[in-house]
Amino acid sequence: MLAAKDITGADPADRPSVHLMSGGHRRAVTGHPWVFSNEIRMDAAAKALAPGTLVRLVAEHGEMIGVATFNPHTLIAARLLARAPDTPIDATFFADRLRRSLALRERIVDVPFYRLVHAEADGLPGLVIDRYGDAVALQANTAGMEALTPLLLDALEAVLSPAAVLLRNDSPIRGLEGLQPYVRWVTGDFSQPIDLHENDTRFPIELGHGQKTGWFFDQRENRAMVASFAQGARMLDLYCYGGGFAVQAARRGATEVIAIDRSEPALAAASLAAEANGVADRCHFHQGEVFAELRRLNDAHERFEIVVADPPAFVKSKKELAQGAKGYRKLVRLAAPLVNSGGLLFVASCSHHVDPVLFAEQVRRGLIDANRTGRILASTGAAKDHPVHPALPESAYLKAQLLQVD
Repeated sequence: MLAAKDITGADPADRPSVHLMSGGHRRAVTGHPWVFSNEIRMDAAAKALAPGTLVRLVAEHGEMIGVATFNPHTLIAARLLARAPDTPIDATFFADRLRRSLALRERIVDVPFYRLVHAEADGLPGLVIDRYGDAVALQANTAGMEALTPLLLDALEAVLSPAAVLLRNDSPIRGLEGLQPYVRWVTGDFSQPIDLHENDTRFPIELGHGQKTGWFFDQRENRAMVASFAQGARMLDLYCYGGGFAVQAARRGATEVIAIDRSEPALAAASLAAEANGVADRCHFHQGEVFAELRRLNDAHERFEIVVADPPAFVKSKKELAQGAKGYRKLVRLAAPLVNSGGLLFVASCSHHVDPVLFAEQVRRGLIDANRTGRILASTGAAKDHPVHPALPESAYLKAQLLQVD
């Protein structure tokens, strides 16, 4: 990892300028935080800059757009940090952004377990920070944030003084920025499970393991919504991960929860959470491929009052969109017949390439394929600690519907 001083420079006046093509400034000046490579004059000087360099963005006629991190080798070449081009990008800058993010989260969530920084929406493009009580997990997904990590760590110490900091830099998206994956404790080492608290439920988790940074905070409010209908219900939880939906539903009175996932570690974590909350007798975790299990359950004429389907992304690139989107239609087609008349189906998509309109269309078609009708009770997204950038619809990646099925 490059030291921040090697790539950012101590004096804002020393920052190199990157010039935009004719018209290349239009989206940026209307609030968009990205500038694409085809909007930039990629001359020899620009191409020679090290990935992650802090630059001044300059429009065709000399108008200053702002200060950004720059990578000449990626499609998203510049990511704006501040509109004033001479803004000092130092530990104080990051501490101010962190304090603003912290103040918002403390108004939203009543326990210290949440998404503290949600990239562009919190003014820190390419950066994710999740808080787990006295520990934080940081994921830098761009060359700029990788280079600025030393300053970020100083700011975290000033704002939170966490007992442990984990660099969870193993996201595949880092490869697009020319970055290698790694996981490393900077301070502390929580080798023992941390008791995460969500909606009055305990989840013992290990931060160095699992997907993302260790927990999917984005479904917090959706889990509470589904659990509010669980009293007396038999529930099926597909792609159960660490048991977030399953265990909370059992705590709210579900008589039986059958939960399915392919991952043995996820199922082990979910079982541990069920035991920790005293609902292990009502939660049954099974390893299996979801579509195969759906066919088996349909063949066995199983029925449930609630079916939850929260799959991983079916569409990971634009070229997969046409085929991948059909996966949600198929999922609903196989899940809807398992819902008792008057019961509930919750289905979600975390594929940011699948927009809300396309997702809703696939759900509708899946219901038709299953010869079921119903009504949408709620169309939701990620929890409020995952805010959306007004100019960046891609940051509204999570879509979900709760339906009552006839």
